[in-house]
Formats: sequence, structure tokens, C-alpha cells
Amino acid sequence: MKHKNKIVFLMLAGVLVLFAGCKKYYFDSGVHEAKFDGTILQYLKSKPAFFDSTLRVIELAGMTDVVDKEQITFFAPPSGSIYKSIKRLNQYLKFNGKDTVSQLSQIKQSVWKNALSQYIFKGKNLLKDYPQRDTASYLAYPGQNYTSYAGRIMNVGVVFNDAGGVIYAGYRQLYLAYIPDLSNPQVSLVNIPVASSDIQPNNGVVHVLNKTKLNFGFNTDTFIEQVVSAGISPPTP
Repeated sequence: MKHKNKIVFLMLAGVLVLFAGCKKYYFDSGVHEAKFDGTILQYLKSKPAFFDSTLRVIELAGMTDVVDKEQITFFAPPSGSIYKSIKRLNQYLKFNGKDTVSQLSQIKQSVWKNALSQYIFKGKNLLKDYPQRDTASYLAYPGQNYTSYAGRIMNVGVVFNDAGGVIYAGYRQLYLAYIPDLSNPQVSLVNIPVASSDIQPNNGVVHVLNKTKLNFGFNTDTFIEQVVSAGISPPTP
């Protein structure tokens, strides 16, 4: 028995060494520090592997002071969501015989500001401050519509998951939703789950959106249309 335990210990030690040599960047909705001693901008800068392109978009949108100084709730889009939208944009441009985008600065400030503002809300709202939302039963639990920083109406709500066969008894997850048609605010919503909620820097709250579910701008076709309509600048040397 002692010999067997020794083998198991050595195997576990080997696994720990293997994982110790790997650098991983990931977010989990239950693993983060609730408080952050700094501004929202400083928090994003502390996670460059996750927010490098996001920070660049904030700068290009001319919204650095908003994220750094104002009291806001920021549903932070990770850099991967921006990459996906730019990839789709370049596919469209290439298909139509146009030059592709190689630098984020080629896209006009107005486009970046309009898209980024959909993720920002004035004031501080934690998960507990939002009403329940059930994507299968909007009439009973519709969440609530909120006006984003630039005036776009968005829906925010908390999904109560089931547990052990008991309805609404499981973990709670915050969702941000884009409303394509404001005249039909419960139809065809683009629902994006939050991966990490209630991160609290000094000037508000950060809810990090799920990078695999989100394309920056929510509706990529609309984002592409806005980029093309505004005009694309040539790359800088």
C-alpha cells in the first residue's frame, strides 16, 4: 500500500510540475478579486493578455477619460471579440475587392465610439442590482432596458439557472443583450453572457463579457456597414 501511495504521489507531483510550467490566461465567473485598487482603466491595463485591443479601442474612441474618471458600469468586451469583428470586416472588404484593415486606427473614431458606448452605462450596478431574466419566458422575466452611454437602449438581466431539477435554484449569471429592433424589444435579442461579474475598481464596476459568444458591436453586419460608410483611412507607416 505504501508503494502504491508513493507512485500516486509521484504522478501528482509530475502533473503539478507540468502545469507550473504553463502560463495561462483565463477568466472564470467565480474566480476574481471583487475589489481593485485603481480605476477601471488601470484594471484593464493590469490584464493585457485579455484587454490589449480593448484598451486601444478605448483610446481610438476618445473615451479614455470616461473609463478612467467617470463613475460607470462597463460590460468589458475582451480583445478576442474585436479580433473576430475585424476578421469579418476584412473578409467583406476582400470579397468586394477593397483593401483590408491592418491597423485599428484605420477605422474612424465615430465608429469606435458608437460601438464601444453600447457597453458603458452611467452609475454603478452590481449583479444584485439587475432584475431576473428568462430567455425562454420574457413576458414573466424580461430583465430591464437601460440606456447606454451613447443613448442606445440595451437589455440587462440575471438568468437564474436550474439546479437538481429545481427551477431557478442554481447559479445566477448576468447577461447583456443588444436589441436589433427597438420597436420589438423582445424579438431576436443578441444575448451575451458575462464571464466575470462584480469586479469593483474605484470608479465603478466591470462585468467581463464572454469572449467566445461576443463579436464586438454585437451585430457584425451593422458594424461593417458603419465602418465602410464612415470610410477607412490608409494605414500609417
